[in-house]
Amino acid sequence: MSFPGSGLAKGLAVTLRTMTKRSVTAQYPDVQPDLPPRTRGVIGLFEENCTVCMLCARECPDWCIYIDSHKETVPPAAPGGRERSRNVLDRFAIDFALCMYCGICIEVCPFDALFWSPEFEYAETDIRELTHERDKLREWMWTVPEPPALDPNAEEPKEIAAARKAADKLAAQQAAEAEDRAGAEASTQDQNQDQDRQRPETPGEGT
Repeated sequence: MSFPGSGLAKGLAVTLRTMTKRSVTAQYPDVQPDLPPRTRGVIGLFEENCTVCMLCARECPDWCIYIDSHKETVPPAAPGGRERSRNVLDRFAIDFALCMYCGICIEVCPFDALFWSPEFEYAETDIRELTHERDKLREWMWTVPEPPALDPNAEEPKEIAAARKAADKLAAQQAAEAEDRAGAEASTQDQNQDQDRQRPETPGEGT
């Protein structure tokens, strides 16, 4: 049961408690804030990994990713081979006025071309300037923090285990082939020596 003026008393109690505490002011921009390692600031582009598969643009719920490309013909790597065509990136832009920082584009990228950067100082006076091209996205790529260290007790990823198994199998196969070749060469040498010993001497030989 509350008595008249209890709400006012509670409010004054909160005010008094706050007055006795030391105020803490963030000295930004003179002192940069200490951001968490997984801060969602902007999206950086590692252009070398981009294959222009368009997955990020298709999956973006805001349609804020703009990609242009063209095809180039790659000559065959060996004589008699076939020519191949590959996509070449012409434009990669993100409109941060539309982006809602959901991270879907980063999650669906199969080639690790997009990363979260903790950079957050990209305000503009004109909303049209918030569409950043690939050069700016490339600059933000160098502000991406290193990934955390792996847990030494964690289970080995299936991809690495499969790759190691295939490499061990190939190494064992190559070792077996090398051993077979060495055995065949030794057997050939023994046969040649036996033939030399069994061959009869002709008159005048050995003088």
